[in-house]
Amino acid sequence: MTSRSFQVQDFKIDDGSKCFVIAEIGHNHQGNIDTAKNMIRSAVLAGASAVKLQKRSNRSLFTKDYFERSYNSENSFGDTYGEHREFLEFDRQQYIELQNYSSELGIIFFATAFDFESADFLEELDVPAFKIASGDLKNIPLIKHLASFGKPLFISTGGGVLEDVDRVVGELEGSKAPICIMQCTAGYPPTWNELNLQVISSFRDRYLTTVIGFSSHDNGIAMPVAAYALGARVIEKHFTLNRTLKGTDHAFSLEPQGLSKMVRDLDRLHLALGDGVKRQFESEADPLRKMGKKLVVARPINAGEVLQRKDILFKSPGDGLPPWMVESFVGKRVARKMDFEETLSLADIHE
Repeated sequence: MTSRSFQVQDFKIDDGSKCFVIAEIGHNHQGNIDTAKNMIRSAVLAGASAVKLQKRSNRSLFTKDYFERSYNSENSFGDTYGEHREFLEFDRQQYIELQNYSSELGIIFFATAFDFESADFLEELDVPAFKIASGDLKNIPLIKHLASFGKPLFISTGGGVLEDVDRVVGELEGSKAPICIMQCTAGYPPTWNELNLQVISSFRDRYLTTVIGFSSHDNGIAMPVAAYALGARVIEKHFTLNRTLKGTDHAFSLEPQGLSKMVRDLDRLHLALGDGVKRQFESEADPLRKMGKKLVVARPINAGEVLQRKDILFKSPGDGLPPWMVESFVGKRVARKMDFEETLSLADIHE
């Protein structure tokens, strides 16, 4: 018996759990802490399990040339790429403020660490988990550094191949950090045929004790629900207050109403999947009585007559013996006189 399970604060993630829904704020807050708070509050109202930011130490993350390159884009918040990225970053005090605000509202708060400095920054804040972006799937030194903190790691696999995922899983074998491997396509958004949701099943078959998730960059809410049905127990979805806002991620993000509907559908699916044991439910009794069939006699029958197949009909309501038992009556003597369409029971025949 295999077990894929770990816990983030009070939320236990396993095959039988509700979906752990991560509302990915990323940088959709546009560098504004009040907007970030509004997003956190909206995520709570939508029923998300966690909110997530992205943390970069930009000057150590990018080369000097890349940091200082001109960034002429309708989505730019600065003249250079470095200025753009710096505009979107929160400092330590702002992170603490958002962390405390999330705690007050009862939602889990964590972030993606894009570099060692950001990893240490987040660990100093004692976040309960870390996200590893698809771009760092091959960054084993960073992944192992994050794993050394012993907290859950949500690892996106966009742009990777199975060898890359195997490498990560192998390197973390024996680590104290639980992991969730997340199917992801690093398109923003990807085309439908690029989602490759069957990889979720492949991951489950290959990594028998590992929680599997889905990081969704597609539009809408249907694919995360399908992913949960395939066995993903963690869904990450980009989130915004308004899809028309400035920024590359807003267009494929969910607004509050969409996030709420996704959580609703995931919760419904959790209940609808059941336990795999086929059973009859109380709510089915009346409809089945109305639609079902029972055994009745096709004509008046005298006591002692031998029943033939033509003497038995299947009639509704289904409040008697079911049609599959008809052969139990053929060739048997009737124990009493019976009227037309009278219900047959085992007490009505002699063996």
